[in-house]
Amino acid sequence: MPLQTVEPQRLYRQIADQLRALIAQGEFAVGARLPAERDLARQLGVSRPSVREALIALEVEGWVEVRTGSGVYVLDRSHRTAAPVAAAEWGPLELIRARRVVEGETAALAAALGRRRDVDTLTRAIESMREMADRNMMPLEGDRAFHLAIVEACGNVVLSETVQGYWDSRNGPIFTRLGGYFETVKSWRSAIAEHEAIRDAIAARDPDAARAAMHAHMDKSHQRFSASWRRAKAS
Repeated sequence: MPLQTVEPQRLYRQIADQLRALIAQGEFAVGARLPAERDLARQLGVSRPSVREALIALEVEGWVEVRTGSGVYVLDRSHRTAAPVAAAEWGPLELIRARRVVEGETAALAAALGRRRDVDTLTRAIESMREMADRNMMPLEGDRAFHLAIVEACGNVVLSETVQGYWDSRNGPIFTRLGGYFETVKSWRSAIAEHEAIRDAIAARDPDAARAAMHAHMDKSHQRFSASWRRAKAS
């Protein structure tokens, strides 16, 4: 297969560009199943999560369809008008890794600098998340409120705007589509417990524990989004 090794810069876009070109050239016919994710990753010299982000981008653009438990299939684009993914959109898994670095430190700062009212705000955000999960709904607003409350406790507007930008980036089409496969009420319940551990460390004014709890949360989030397609929505 005429694939080329890519450099680690906007990996998912480079991968998507190559696959899109091959489909347009007829290398993969309409209705054909693309090679397995692991095979594409090996040929391209990249990680499987990077391939997954590229496939999701192609699905958003209407080039392929992801069939959970079966594979990724080429679609007929003769009557499709899906808009391309914006060139500036970050890959979801890279975004989680960046958040791990920054939000680990904001959690530590919140533990050192936060006040009782900040802990109360975190508790209310967790309660909102739990209420939404109990209604079988994805608790996105409570999640956003939780992470923004942490950075607000740091008292640094640059950090606040940075974290808000990170979090709001998950509203992009790739993150939204990927979340549709891998986010479930069950996975959110696990995330709520992780949020409680972060809140407890901040309430205890323990910066090291708060940093570690945030790192653990981001690592587990990355794992959830890196799960096998066969495990998606299994619960």
